[in-house]
Amino acid sequence: MVKISDLRMREVINVLNGKKLGLIKDIEIDLEAGHIRSVVLPGNGRVFSFLGRNDDVVIPWHKIKKLGLDVILVELSDYMDTTSGEAY
Repeated sequence: MVKISDLRMREVINVLNGKKLGLIKDIEIDLEAGHIRSVVLPGNGRVFSFLGRNDDVVIPWHKIKKLGLDVILVELSDYMDTTSGEAY
């Protein structure tokens, strides 16, 4: 079993390019269905189609590929870093 506090201490990494996206700031939960909807990372980027609050990066749960002991691997082909203007 994994605790939410444990998830918040793991680095999130995009497997498509190896870029470190940061640590989880928040988790969105669907209380009616009883599952995690997405994780939220602070940052200067957005995930297209899933526009976040302010500059937060919202990663839908289905984009998470692996929960490791110290990292979380995600697959984001539509992530854009607004500070550099580069899409990842």
